[in-house]
Amino acid sequence: MKNEIFSSVDSYISHLFSLNDEALAATEQSIDEANIPQISVSPVQGKFLHILARLCHAKKILEIGTLAGYSTIWLARALPANGRLITLELDPRHAAVAQKNIDHMGLASLVDIRIGKALDLLPQIETEGIAPFDMIFIDADKPPYVEYFQWALRLAKPGTLIVADNVIREGKVLNDNSNDEMVMGAQRFNKILAANDAVTAVIIQTVGAKEHDGMAIAVVN
Repeated sequence: MKNEIFSSVDSYISHLFSLNDEALAATEQSIDEANIPQISVSPVQGKFLHILARLCHAKKILEIGTLAGYSTIWLARALPANGRLITLELDPRHAAVAQKNIDHMGLASLVDIRIGKALDLLPQIETEGIAPFDMIFIDADKPPYVEYFQWALRLAKPGTLIVADNVIREGKVLNDNSNDEMVMGAQRFNKILAANDAVTAVIIQTVGAKEHDGMAIAVVN
């Protein structure tokens, strides 16, 4: 019953603010057509990320985990004309779908999709001298979330906003005996985040079309 309410309220908000325009709906359709898991952020979460990017006046954004580019599009839409978004994707098939969606949105000049393991690509980005980034969004495989966060700090500056999705796992993070690697990755990340005095951070529970989860939000001190 609660999940039905969560989904209905999410739908109400989405329709109220006309969040899923034709182009974004086409992106969601492309995910189904390519048989990619529907694990992108929801339209409401996408708009939330868009607003966060605008609030921190982001000109350079790093995204770890592209999937089909749904969150990428929301973030890129917040950039100025001279902005830049680098997004990292392990699966070449996912990256190809994302590239088509980004091209369709007219955002190709702003978005640079890089294919490979994030932990291999992040050192390359550091050596290129692109950093620091104004905003970093982590939404990829959970076991190395701590390592992604550590790299985010290396590629950040005071005031950089770091957001990490899926860190509550429907409350499963409360289970200290969990052997689910996704849950254990989130638990490990949450503890490291809370103990790190390089950032001011909190976790916000999220409910809606994606059911019960949470986003960590941190500002580099």
